Amino acid sequence: MRMRTLLGATALGLALIQPVASKVEAQSLRVMTGAPANALQVPMNRAVVVESDVPFAELSIANPGIADISTLSDKSIYVLGKAPGRTTMTLLGADGRLISNVEVHVTPDIAEFKERLRQILPGEQIEVRTANDGIVLSGTVSSTAKLDRALDLANRYAPERISNLMSVGGTQQVMLKVRFAEMQRSVSKSLSASLGINSSNVGAATGNITGINNYLSGNTISTTANGAMGIGFSAGSVQFAVLLEALESKGVVRTLAEPNLTALSGQEAKFLAGGEYPIPVAGGNDTVTIEYKPFGVEMNFTPVVVDGDLINLTINASVSSIDSTVSLQSGGFTINAFKRRETSTTVEMRDGESFAIAGLLQDDFRNLNGQVPWLGDIPVLGALFRSAEYARAQSELVIIVTPHLVTPTRGEALALPTDRVKLPTEREQFLFGKITGKNAPKGAAGEVARQDFSGSYGYVME
Repeated sequence: MRMRTLLGATALGLALIQPVASKVEAQSLRVMTGAPANALQVPMNRAVVVESDVPFAELSIANPGIADISTLSDKSIYVLGKAPGRTTMTLLGADGRLISNVEVHVTPDIAEFKERLRQILPGEQIEVRTANDGIVLSGTVSSTAKLDRALDLANRYAPERISNLMSVGGTQQVMLKVRFAEMQRSVSKSLSASLGINSSNVGAATGNITGINNYLSGNTISTTANGAMGIGFSAGSVQFAVLLEALESKGVVRTLAEPNLTALSGQEAKFLAGGEYPIPVAGGNDTVTIEYKPFGVEMNFTPVVVDGDLINLTINASVSSIDSTVSLQSGGFTINAFKRRETSTTVEMRDGESFAIAGLLQDDFRNLNGQVPWLGDIPVLGALFRSAEYARAQSELVIIVTPHLVTPTRGEALALPTDRVKLPTEREQFLFGKITGKNAPKGAAGEVARQDFSGSYGYVME
């Protein structure tokens, strides 16, 4: 009975001691006499106990900065890891004979690092290993932001000794759709009157002197106005003439460009649809060289997939064109100016969302009145001695960007603009005057070609 009670108490004691013993970080290594022992792994800032099968009299460590040692007995050694690295511990007997050399390898404490990694980045498949005196991270993370967090945390445990073998999962290719939309509207109106008197002794004119003189001479009215009307009468040898000129012009210009470009996360992509304009540049020894300036639709952007479908974009987009209204004469060359609308910014948005990253509303107004002094102030008749000019120009520019996470597809599913056109046969071209064939290609490209665009599609401008 007493034996059964003793066995039960012993089993209960072992059950209580087992959980506590499992938490002890110290390791033990038996050193055999005469032969070198295996490498002793010691976590940094942790300790292990080494036991020898024979008593030793002298103990030394090659590099005390890596590991610290102390004796617990003539057969037990306490080893404390201080800094990552490798060193050698030597055991000597009482007669000076070598007992053993033990290689001590102090590694970063990855047990705590693994625990912190699971707390901060739960669910991420990250594997942690030690290599030499550093930490090696491998596996797959769901985003670039989480990869940066894992590296930053690892740097706390092994500064500048991190090997990153992790890869980022999910879609890492971004297609950026940029829409440039610009509307320009201009209105100008002018009204002027010219008065002329001509006789054998006296001749005078106001306003459009050339036009009124041609009219008095019986020639065609010389004027740049769209509408001109002349009234003349004579009294004896004296001729009187009045020339009225009116001009009204309106103009609307629409500019639309939609470049699309795809790039890998973190990589820069460039796009140019336009041309290059030659510009003469003075060189040495009185020579002239030619440099080319690009113009058209330009776009440079660098996407970074931050987390899931969150995308960080660094964009530089511009639309430029040659301005023939402004030119420069130099060295026998005529150089035109450029019109350029450009934006450079960094934004962050999710897949499919849009940002109007730039907008410009410009309104120019000009009003000019001219008159003959004193005569233009006369009521009613003073209108013959006055001219009025009115001009207004409005311009509005908007640049909208939309990123999309994309993956490759099969080439058969992609349609080209040329897929909708089939070359005509000789019969269709010479007998019926057709410039394109009748039958569209088959497959996905043919489906696009058969779409009807005769309805209310496209852009409507009122």
